[in-house]
Amino acid sequence: MWDQRLVRLAVLQQLRAVYGIKVKGGRGHCDRKRQESAAAETGGKVFGVPFNALPHSVVPEYGHIPSFLVDACTSLQEHIHTEGLFRKSGSVIRLKALKNKLDHGEGCLLSAPPCDIAGLLKQFFRELPKPILPADLHEALFKAQQLGTEEKTKATLLLSCLMGDHTVKVLRYFFNFLRNVALRSSENKMDSSNLAVIFAPNLLQTSEGHEKMSSNTEKKGVYQILSWKRYLLCWVWMASVLPHLWKALKKVNVKLLVNIRENEDKV
Repeated sequence: MWDQRLVRLAVLQQLRAVYGIKVKGGRGHCDRKRQESAAAETGGKVFGVPFNALPHSVVPEYGHIPSFLVDACTSLQEHIHTEGLFRKSGSVIRLKALKNKLDHGEGCLLSAPPCDIAGLLKQFFRELPKPILPADLHEALFKAQQLGTEEKTKATLLLSCLMGDHTVKVLRYFFNFLRNVALRSSENKMDSSNLAVIFAPNLLQTSEGHEKMSSNTEKKGVYQILSWKRYLLCWVWMASVLPHLWKALKKVNVKLLVNIRENEDKV
């Protein structure tokens, strides 16, 4: 096992030296400890609950994924052809009732309309205590999407090395589902660009509130939206990589960086 601090330093150095991307220091480990300590206080709720405190299901090739996410994606898979999926809003009254049932442990997705399930899925990500895409990586991810195609992919992969393994598994599972949705865009009219515009606000929530996000959006305007379209496409590509190849690619990347770092320290 590598020293995680050494891995982080090596990745940060590579991002800064090769791509000109600086990453602000995060507090991921402290946050995870707080989430684990809060697990017993959730009372079986699904919404507004840290990932670690949610019930999980084992999904082949992905590992432990939040059960609600698995159930929602599985249910929607049967309606993946529905036109306007994720774009059309479900009934506000039904969504509130479904959310209340789920938070009380009732299974209700099998009989729910697809647009209602899609609305619950967006709300699930939007109400996470901490965004699934770590807030301290947002600016770096924006900058990575401004690079050329090959550099963008490499920089995004490096940034994923700064995320927890569980976070990456959940992202790969979810983006693989979105990839399947986009593959049926001739029927559902929801290609990867449309999906990116819809999900960016739900995945980019910050603990500092909506005002900061609004100011960034006003400053960067349409380019930022296009950036997130490209970012989603990059994750869709990553989701299509077989799990054992993904692990091997990430392992080689990190090992190379650690070796470089160790050699530099000896000089």
